[in-house]
Amino acid sequence: MAFILFIVVVALFFDFINGFHDAANSIATVVGTRVLTPKLAVAWAAFFNFVAAFSLETRVAKTIGKDIVDPAVVDPLLIMAALVGAIAWNLLTWWWGLPSSSSHALIGGFAGAALVKAGPAALVPSGIGKTVVFIVLSPVLGFVLGFCFFLAVTWMFRRVRPEPLDRGFRRVQLVSAAAFSFGHGMNDAQKTMGIIAVLLFSTGYLKVLEIPFWIVLICHAAIGLGTLSGGWRIVRTMGMRITPLKPVGGSCAEFAGALTLIGASLGGIPVSTTHTITGGIMGVGSVRRFSAVRWGVARSIVIAWILTIPAAALVAGGAWLAVSAVAR
Repeated sequence: MAFILFIVVVALFFDFINGFHDAANSIATVVGTRVLTPKLAVAWAAFFNFVAAFSLETRVAKTIGKDIVDPAVVDPLLIMAALVGAIAWNLLTWWWGLPSSSSHALIGGFAGAALVKAGPAALVPSGIGKTVVFIVLSPVLGFVLGFCFFLAVTWMFRRVRPEPLDRGFRRVQLVSAAAFSFGHGMNDAQKTMGIIAVLLFSTGYLKVLEIPFWIVLICHAAIGLGTLSGGWRIVRTMGMRITPLKPVGGSCAEFAGALTLIGASLGGIPVSTTHTITGGIMGVGSVRRFSAVRWGVARSIVIAWILTIPAAALVAGGAWLAVSAVAR
């Protein structure tokens, strides 16, 4: 029992790091446009990360628990190795200032540990396939929605001078930042819920693979506290280096990200908030002119995306070999 509790604590630590690492996604645009100070921005984002618990949405958690790795091969050592892989990759990319996906780090770690333990038969192709498809689709959706929203707003307010338009959208961006943070909590906290639920199911503490509300609450609390701590190294990359943003553009990027995240959560699809908001920011920047987006920065981010799942899988596979050797 003590080891199971320890793994639950490690899972919540991953959830905390997820919020810490992904704070940049939630606050970078609202900080980059100077609508909120960094401290107020993280408090705003953390509050809506936690509020998302009361959406009572757990479809993504069930995908993680049932549709990535066959629950029959899951045991505490496998979960521990998966978390080690995900945490290691998250901390490395935070240190490098790269906005990689915490979601895909966890999925890569989970799949990598299962692959080393039981071979390819341990993986669930439909769930992994859906996740891989949305690695491509989520930033594309964010880009298209951000582009369309900004284009529509630019046309609707074409006769309004920039200064009053920015003043008006400073208020709008408080709503868009809240919506994006709600979507972030709604999708990302569920990944840890799924991991904790499958751990308790595999050890007999849950009779059916469902998500009790106490798991929902502690996971949202952990990600909210992580967001409150802030991953400042990544904020500059997201909010200032991809493309210059003003409140109107920041609002459009955040609404694009929020719509994508909430839609994916309702569909039970684990997507990356990092990919989604990056796509939204690029879409907004591309409306003004294609060269407004710093594509060199974007290329570095995409490389981190591509590496995330295999890198986390590799670390998790090695971690499983190590912990299983010690357990013997």
